[in-house]
Order: sequence, then C-alpha cells, then structure tokens
Amino acid sequence: MAKAKNTAVFFCQECGYESVKWMGQCPGCKTWNSFVEEKMSIRSKRNGVPVRAGAVGPVRTGAIGSGRAGEASRLSEVVMDDGERIGTGMEELDRVLGGGIVPGSLTLVGGDPGIGKSTLLLQVCQKLVNKGQKVLYISGEESLKQIKIRAERIGEFGDDLLLLCETNLDIIEEAILHICPCMVVIDSIQTMYSEEISAAPGSVSQVREATGVFLQLAKGMNVSIFIVGHVTKEGTVAGPRVLEHMVDAVLYFEGDRHASYRILRGVKNRFGSTNEIGVFEMREEGLTEVKNPSEFMLEGRPEGASGSIVACSMEGTRPILIEIQALVCGSNFGIPRRQATGTDFNRVNLLMAVLEKRAGLQLSGCDAYVNLAGGIKIMEPAIDLGIVMAVVSSFKNRAVDDKMIVFGEVGLSGEVRAVSMAEQRVLEAKKLGFHSCVVPAVCLKGIKNQEGIKIIGVKSVRDAIDLI
Repeated sequence: MAKAKNTAVFFCQECGYESVKWMGQCPGCKTWNSFVEEKMSIRSKRNGVPVRAGAVGPVRTGAIGSGRAGEASRLSEVVMDDGERIGTGMEELDRVLGGGIVPGSLTLVGGDPGIGKSTLLLQVCQKLVNKGQKVLYISGEESLKQIKIRAERIGEFGDDLLLLCETNLDIIEEAILHICPCMVVIDSIQTMYSEEISAAPGSVSQVREATGVFLQLAKGMNVSIFIVGHVTKEGTVAGPRVLEHMVDAVLYFEGDRHASYRILRGVKNRFGSTNEIGVFEMREEGLTEVKNPSEFMLEGRPEGASGSIVACSMEGTRPILIEIQALVCGSNFGIPRRQATGTDFNRVNLLMAVLEKRAGLQLSGCDAYVNLAGGIKIMEPAIDLGIVMAVVSSFKNRAVDDKMIVFGEVGLSGEVRAVSMAEQRVLEAKKLGFHSCVVPAVCLKGIKNQEGIKIIGVKSVRDAIDLI
C-alpha cells in the first residue's frame, strides 16, 4: 500500500471546489459559507503518478480510447463503434436512458427516501437475470435478509443475481474484478469509503474517490454501473456537484412517496435526450409501468366544473395531457393569497397581472390557487394559456367544454405565442377523444388537417377568453 501523510483541505459542499484555507464565498459557484474542513491523506502514487487522495486519479487511456496513453488521435481516425444497448425489459426506463443501458456507462439515480430507487433497480436486475445476464447488487445500507424480503415481493429471480453487503471500496473493487458482471448496482454511493482517506463516509472526498473508482471500472471493464445517491432537502444529490459531472447519466426519481405515481426524469444523458420522462405506479408487487401517462393523469377528472382545463406539455418527445385546476375567490385578507402547485409560482402571478392589464379582469382582490392534478411538475411555457383559461373560468364561474384542450405561451402584451411540436400535441389530444383544440394562431400553418378534431387558433388572451 502506498505511503500516506495527513493534511487538511477545505472543500465546497456545493461544487467540490478545493482550497488550502477557508473562504467565505466559493470562487467556483459563488455560494456563501459552503466550505468545510476535511482531514485528508496524500498517497504517494497511483499507477506511477503522484496524486492526492480524494481526487480522481488518472484513467488508463488505453482502456477507454483506442490510442496509447498520452498520444493524441485524429478525429478522422477514430473508429465508431455504436455498441448494442442492453434492453432492461422496462420500456419507460429504456425511453429515459435513450434506448437501453449502454455497456461501460456510469449512471446516477437520485431521489427522496422511500421513493422506490432500490425497488426500481432491483426490478431491472430481475429482468436482466431472467435474460441470462450476470448482475452484482452491492448494498451498504441493507442486509442480505432485507434485500431478500424485497426481492420476494417483486417476484422470482434467477441464480445469476449476486448480492454483496459491503462498504469498503477496496473489497468492492476486487469483487467486481473477480466476478466480471454485466451490470453492477451500488446502493448507495454515500455509504462507500476508502481506508486511504481519513474523512467520514459520505463526505466530499469519499464520494468523489468512490465515484472515480467506479468510473474507471465501468470504462476499463465495459461494465454498466448504476449508483444510488441520496438527495438533500433542496432535491439535489448530496455530495460534491462534481459527482453529476463525472457520470454519464443522471436520473431523478420524483413524486410523493405517499402517492402511487412515480416519475423518472433524465436530467443528464450522454447517450440520449435529457428531457424524457418515464411514469411508474407503485404497487404491492413493485413498480408498474404506465404506458399512457396522459390517460393516467386525467383519471377522476370532474365533468362540468369551472376552473378545470386540460393542457398539453411536451416531455422530450412525449406529449402529456395534464389537468390544470384553478380556484379564484374573494379575499378576506388585506393581501390576497396566491398559491401554485406543480408549476412556477412567479409565473402564475405574472399571468394574472397580464389578465388584469390586458383583459380588464379585477383579480387584485381575489385569492387564487392553481394546481396541476396528478402531482407532476411542469415548467414549460406552453401551459401558460391553460393556466389563463382555468383562472378566467373559475373567476367567471363558467365551465369549459370537457372535450377541449389548450396550449400556448402567453407574452406580457397578452399575445399567444407559438410552441414547438404543435402537431404532435394535437394528435395526442385526438387519440384520447378530445373534440376541439385551442392553439396559437401562428401554429395553424404547421398543423395538417386533422379529421375528427376542431382546431381553433387564437392570437391573444382576449380571443381565448371569448371562447369561455
């Protein structure tokens, strides 16, 4: 083992910036009071190169690229190897990953406690094992019996699923090299530690060191590794921000753990789109795919109720219909109360100001509550027109046609601006049985004639309000 000596280094908890002294503001991410002191050990060499413990060591270039270490290659000489993706057997997960698991990839899965991260990955292990693939599941939080209990609830597993309860990074590295599995699951990255670093497990240096080791194993052995990451109260993965930069893909598991739905969102993907989502439903036997999220989100929608409108949002290449609910009533307080669930609160205030200025609606003395039913979070501007019409419908207490959907971005002048992929949104509405669709007038030329659905173009919020 390499010789080591102790020292102290200060790290930024947000971005991982390193300094030899404490600083009030991080030069990297400009965050205040984010530096923490950690005891470090300086290892003499790794692969013959002096490195500091906690830093990502030099990766063997020959194991990842096609040239020798330190030798540059011409772009025209690089040989493309598409590589076959490994299907997980779960279409929703394959969609988020961009078509399946890429061999040699390192994927980070984050989410709130109890949301279903371990259950999802254990189901993926089940699908791959049943296909004859060898999978290694490494847990630093649960015992073998606890994993067995959850596995029995999911279903039957083959003999190629290997379990290892260990947190020592050196032992885990030896096990992966010895077993040579097709896929490895690390649950979780915050429990892994290296004896060569004196910092506690879950610290910035330990998390960065563990991720660096798994990155080298994934690229050098061409094995797919999934690592589970805890999240902070702000919803981001705990540990250094550099963790998300090192991995190939970052998936966030969203949703209320007390509700049945779960949404898997890809926020980073080097092998596919970063806007795709997968929808799952938590049941007793595990997570079940929701093949038609629009139909799932509109279940239980009231008929003939004011303040209810259906809008369409694009998540990657998938159109999703979502019910927008609004409740506007007179305020009993000096300052009216405003609340938004599932969308940007400031955006709702802006749209209500547009209605006051451009449509003459006196909303300044009213409480307003806006909710996106189903618990999904949407920040796309295309739902602006849906929010506007829901607020107006509740304010005037007039119901909108149950078979009508709307979408469009609203500007500060009250104009309705164009949105992307308008034709795909109309086709999704037609598929679910809607009879009319309110769209921005500038999008009409990009929509082919659709039989069975009436398309109405509007130029301003006044035109949309006239429909109510």
